[in-house]
Amino acid sequence: MLPYGRQSISEDDIQAVVDVLRGDWLTTGPLVSAFEAKLGEITGGHRAVTATSGTAALHMAYAAAGISSGDVVISTPMTFIATTSTASMLGARIVFADVEEDTALIDPDAVDALIDERTRVIAAVDYAGHPADYDRLSDTASRVGALVLDDAAHSIGSTYKGRPVGDLADLTTLSFFPTKNLTTGEGGALVAKDPQLAQRAYEFHNIGLVRDAARFQVPGEGAWHQEVHEFGVNYRLTDIACALGLSQLSRLDAFKRRRAEITRRYDDALADVDGVRTPIQREDVDAMRHLYPVRILDGRRREVFDRMRELGVGVQVNYMPVYWHPVYADAGYRRGMCPNAEAFYSEELSLPIHPELTDSQVDQVVDALTEALH
Repeated sequence: MLPYGRQSISEDDIQAVVDVLRGDWLTTGPLVSAFEAKLGEITGGHRAVTATSGTAALHMAYAAAGISSGDVVISTPMTFIATTSTASMLGARIVFADVEEDTALIDPDAVDALIDERTRVIAAVDYAGHPADYDRLSDTASRVGALVLDDAAHSIGSTYKGRPVGDLADLTTLSFFPTKNLTTGEGGALVAKDPQLAQRAYEFHNIGLVRDAARFQVPGEGAWHQEVHEFGVNYRLTDIACALGLSQLSRLDAFKRRRAEITRRYDDALADVDGVRTPIQREDVDAMRHLYPVRILDGRRREVFDRMRELGVGVQVNYMPVYWHPVYADAGYRRGMCPNAEAFYSEELSLPIHPELTDSQVDQVVDALTEALH
């Protein structure tokens, strides 16, 4: 079966990992710092802190922002649940804003109507690799002193109005899961514009340890001394994973080119196919397409999904609205609150897209979709 996404691993990637295994550091070593520095370079020159997953990076972001019980986070329902669950676990109340009908990105007008003085974070998601409208979201957030978070699990390598992902929001989280735009196996990172937020995130992901002598509250100990001022967790990424990440970063431009070629091939092949809508891209965005989400019309998504799977094409659905999950339904969230998101979910189908997908396989996907629709 053709997978809808998968990793692309080269011999250089393998050698980079082998070299670490033959060296002195498996974790908390020089390649962690090197990977973080390179990530910072390509995300606007801000500090990057690596993590064990994109979910961990989100947890770090909300912890760094000081989210606690009673704070409000406005977010989109068209995402993987980690975007909001990590804030919920810290005690935040999630307010879901509907998405734009055409892009499935969080709608700035909906956010504008919902924001109030209790809002601490607006958490946008760059669905399928297409950045949200961060100029408008930032303007809205500034009215109440809120932060903007970019869940960029899909979009490293994308730009918005000429600016790279990582430079668009106060806090940006990345995912390096194998289906994403680059991989470290499992892994993720947080990018923060404010150095203090970056340091808070760093200490949170490193068990809360403080090693700055100027901040010590227990003076007079030896060179071994370290303190914990706020509880943290161990979300440290290993040198093994960072070696793979550094090698993958050297191919990020090539990954982007191939994903763009596949996108154009799908766009051209499906332009005149009845019963399907292809994704759009705004003129001010240069997207690294993580997903290729089509919309299957006339209530036929389930039928088309099943038939394409029978034909050996591993299509996927991304995502069920977050508040449909029982954990949110049990908390009182009800269906119908974000009609655009629910309509999008009822039609969405993700076609295979990844750098290893060949032109003939793209044609196979198109043929399978065409057959399933007729």
